This record gives sequence, C-alpha cells and structure tokens, in this order.
Amino acid sequence: MTALKPGVLMTETEYGMALLDQNSAEYWTLNPTAALVLQAVLDGRNTDQAVAELTTRYEGVDADVARHDVERVLDELRSAGLLA
Repeated sequence: MTALKPGVLMTETEYGMALLDQNSAEYWTLNPTAALVLQAVLDGRNTDQAVAELTTRYEGVDADVARHDVERVLDELRSAGLLA
C-alpha cells in the first residue's frame, strides 16, 4: 500500500491538492488529475484502478494516456521523496 512519507501533510484545495514536506519545508500543488491519482493510491487502489478512475471521471481520455499520466504522477511524487 502506498502512503505519504512521515512529515508530509496533505490538504485538498479548490484547485486540487497541496502537499507540504515538513522536513524540507518544500511545498507542492497538484492539479485535480494528479490529486485524483494520489488519492486513489492512498486509498489502496492500484495503477489499473487509478487509470479506470481517470477514464471514468474524464470521459474521452484514452486509457493509454491515463496510464502514462498515472505513472508519471507517481514517479514524480516518488522522486520528490513524498511517498513512503
């Protein structure tokens, strides 16, 4: 199961989500798509389920494009050290 690294705070905003790493004092904003991906994996859904959620929420989005977006968001969050 994916989780935020200890010390990373998350809050929803009207434009998506904001993350604050208290250890580094760095701040990130996520657009609604990235916020949906993060929330899906934090809720225990896998990549395939996150892709399905994106394609359901945003009609007309191709599954391959959604998969690329999900993987990119998760890679960026891991690279930033935000996920445990």
